[in-house]
Amino acid sequence: MNIHEYQAKGLLREFGVPVPDGYPVLKAEDAEAAARQLRGPVWVVKSQIHAGGRGKGSFKEAEAGEKGGVRLAKSVDEATAFVRQMLGHTLVTVQTGPAGKQVNRLYIEDGSAIDREFYLSMLVDRETSRIAFVVSTEGGMNIEDVAHDTPEKIKTFSIDPATGIMPLHGRTVAEALGLSGDLAKQTEALVTKLYAAFTAKDMAMLEINPLITTKDGRLRCLDAKISFDDNALYRHPELFNLRDETEEDAKEIEASKYDLAYIALDGTIGCMVNGAGLAMATLDIIQLYGESPANFLDVGGGATEEKVTAAFKIITADPKVKGILVNIFGGIMKCDVIARGVIAAVKAVGLQVPLVVRLEGTNVEEGKEIIRSSGLNVIPADDLDDAAQKIVAAVRKG
Repeated sequence: MNIHEYQAKGLLREFGVPVPDGYPVLKAEDAEAAARQLRGPVWVVKSQIHAGGRGKGSFKEAEAGEKGGVRLAKSVDEATAFVRQMLGHTLVTVQTGPAGKQVNRLYIEDGSAIDREFYLSMLVDRETSRIAFVVSTEGGMNIEDVAHDTPEKIKTFSIDPATGIMPLHGRTVAEALGLSGDLAKQTEALVTKLYAAFTAKDMAMLEINPLITTKDGRLRCLDAKISFDDNALYRHPELFNLRDETEEDAKEIEASKYDLAYIALDGTIGCMVNGAGLAMATLDIIQLYGESPANFLDVGGGATEEKVTAAFKIITADPKVKGILVNIFGGIMKCDVIARGVIAAVKAVGLQVPLVVRLEGTNVEEGKEIIRSSGLNVIPADDLDDAAQKIVAAVRKG
């Protein structure tokens, strides 16, 4: 689960992390009051969307102006004007794609006198099963570009869970960033606080870009991006209040209610598969035969008829879907359960596109008989290769 910048800063503030003062704005009429609570003389008005590159983005609507999704204001009136221009309009960045995202929230923040900019992030390193720090002197830039062009400017290290965070880790970050004296001491304190926040809230990723030093010698987190481990959210009911469903795909939200692993894609063939590996193979073979999958959907090994029905409804709700491939290998999952779920879903929502079903494994004959006797126009397949060729041909015939 991702959260907005202002929410991330609020959370970090609870752990004593230095962040600029600021206030969220959800309605244009609240902008002036929010700006007047800050010191000035510079205010920063930031679009709040779940995508990077906001400062270099552009709005689709002409009335939103041409200054991007992050703007510097030199008066309360100018900050208020920026809010009215940006709120409710569609911001396009390198990460949103051409469709962009509507800006429903803004953040007005105190400006900072920036001296130097750095990059700092934390993530779970799957290779070492440890929390890792990634730091660079090249702040304010896409870390992917730095990794490609000047990888020597990036330093990474992981934390041994047996010891946890230690002073040497803070000194390592300070040395990598070229900080000494009081700034090095501030860095040690910051690293400890960030690690505490990361572990306490079961974060999956924490990115601060840029981390800055101010002209009066203070360390500040000027931006913050946080995502949480979905599998640990049951331990943090307070975090559910931070979820902004307008930033998520409605189909993915619906899938999460049934514990389905669903990711929307851009293709035309809807897929319902059990098991992540088989699902990836299904997506690959559809691509091999010249079409593209409309989704990744893993119903899991212990799916019920209700979950299968929900999965089918989610697939058919996508207007891009021109055909559906059901590919089930029954181990724990039983083929007859899948078959009944598919039949129930088709009867509930109707079937307007070609449907290819490949079943194999536990109770496969029962599953095939359920589909054969249903009276539905379903195309049977013997194996994955056969299934992929049949659904691609059916979609093209269309």
